[in-house]
Amino acid sequence: MSRRTFDSVSVGDTFGPTEVAVERETLVAYANASGDQNPIHQDEAFAKSVGLPDVIAHGMWTMGATSSVLVEWVGDPGAVLDIGTRFTKPVVVPVDGSAVTVTGVVKSADEETRSVLVDLTTVCGEDKVLGRCQARVALA
Repeated sequence: MSRRTFDSVSVGDTFGPTEVAVERETLVAYANASGDQNPIHQDEAFAKSVGLPDVIAHGMWTMGATSSVLVEWVGDPGAVLDIGTRFTKPVVVPVDGSAVTVTGVVKSADEETRSVLVDLTTVCGEDKVLGRCQARVALA
């Protein structure tokens, strides 16, 4: 993966849409890796008993999936200086799986630090699942 350069990027540049699939097996693997064994992420009956439509993806999985698309665009995971978001809706994962779709747009550029601010949009179906998602990345 080659690292994106500051001179190759302009305010208004976009990337995506990129789809990231999520299966129930993904949720089990994420739960085991993160230690978050909340049953709303793995137990359909439990999730429905607390008012959810089905099991849901971990919020941090959703943010990680979004970050992976950003890293693919920038070409270097170490280039991500910071990222922040609000979790606005859950990613529902039925038996046959689901997906999030991520797009990004360069909102501003700082020539002094050779960094850009990127607005990220992550949706599942028609639902925007992350709000006010922004990242600052350092470019070569």
